[in-house]
Amino acid sequence: MGGRSGGRKASDQVLLTARQRFERYAPQVDDPAEFLENIVTEAHIVIRLTALSAEEEPHSTLAAFLINPSGTCHWVHSGDSRLYHFRNGRLLFRTKDHSYVQALVDRGELTEAEAQNHPRANILLGCLGTDSDPPAALHTIENLQPGDVLLACSDGLWHYFTSAELAAVVDALTPREASEFLIEKARARAQGSGDNLCLAVVKIEAASPSHASAV
Repeated sequence: MGGRSGGRKASDQVLLTARQRFERYAPQVDDPAEFLENIVTEAHIVIRLTALSAEEEPHSTLAAFLINPSGTCHWVHSGDSRLYHFRNGRLLFRTKDHSYVQALVDRGELTEAEAQNHPRANILLGCLGTDSDPPAALHTIENLQPGDVLLACSDGLWHYFTSAELAAVVDALTPREASEFLIEKARARAQGSGDNLCLAVVKIEAASPSHASAV
């Protein structure tokens, strides 16, 4: 999260916490929503401890999804990093930012288009590392289908695209090609003034006949 000292440390801690917990995750017995909420809580606590010991103000957003062998997908997000679910080139669902402008949109005071370029678009109402407990918004996709695409990204990426543009790109290209294209296009549209930029793209494929028979 840019604009505050220690942001890199905070984001590294989120990744470390998620990786450590995922290594112990057992989909047959563990509750996925509780698992994701615990990542938010634990990472937040460690970030706060880092702030006390290093005299910095590290903060981080978070966007994570967990795909189970059953085909269900669970999300959690905190801040203004986003998760998108696309199917057949159209948006099915995306997260709502924990931000000032999203609150204005929810109250009907701004349209989505106006919020995209609002001068206070970078003001967050919640994230990891703040004095108060971070939000942990959950969402469940009951049945992923072949061709579905999941996109997790920071505001340094989504700020420069409409949902329709993102849907078209991830539908037409492989995840690697889509990632490279979106990064290049976001940097071009930012014209040297963009925010930190990261993304992950997952496209669901049908199981091969040999794998399906083995299962």
